[in-house]
Amino acid sequence: MRKTKTTDALSRSDTVLIAALAIILATASAAIGSAMTYNPSTDKSRATVTSALKPAPVRVIAASKPGPDAVMTRLLAEHRCLSEVLYYEARGEGRQGQQAVAEVVFHRMNNGNYGHSICAVVYEGASHTGCQFSFTCNGDLTRSKQQDAWRQSEMLAAQILTGEVPLRNATGGATNYHAASVNPIWADTMNKTTQIGNHVFYRGSIQVARARES
Repeated sequence: MRKTKTTDALSRSDTVLIAALAIILATASAAIGSAMTYNPSTDKSRATVTSALKPAPVRVIAASKPGPDAVMTRLLAEHRCLSEVLYYEARGEGRQGQQAVAEVVFHRMNNGNYGHSICAVVYEGASHTGCQFSFTCNGDLTRSKQQDAWRQSEMLAAQILTGEVPLRNATGGATNYHAASVNPIWADTMNKTTQIGNHVFYRGSIQVARARES
């Protein structure tokens, strides 16, 4: 009996969570992350960027509203894609490390040169060797997950999407990162912002920055 009550409680909790997320997606014309924006500091004397990710005004599109099933399907897909990138890219990095990876996903959506939804960003290039996140094309998705770590990633993804866990731009607007144990050739072409755990984060292009300064 106790097990049944526990299961029912979890089911109710999941229903409330899904409903909250559905409301967010239904009132935004784009995916959750694309409705957030990064405002860099204009104080050139500051060595780091401290601006937080802030909600941008919701765009209104004069199109018919999607039905409940379509909204729910999109909601679940966006949540799962964020859960996957947190799990596969940073499950050993703790909450701070996972939140940093989430920031990169949202910064990429705001950048304009990547996808315009969480899933589009995460799975960019997944059909070939140029995938942006290695787990989408290296076979990791076919392997069994560590259930506790997966559940934690799912919960954190939901908390990020509902705003319960705010992203405060700890990565300084980063759109790229790599493990500290490697040194990819692209790293020298970008501006390093910070290191969080085992990941080093970057934003922008050094060449572009120099061109603007000249």
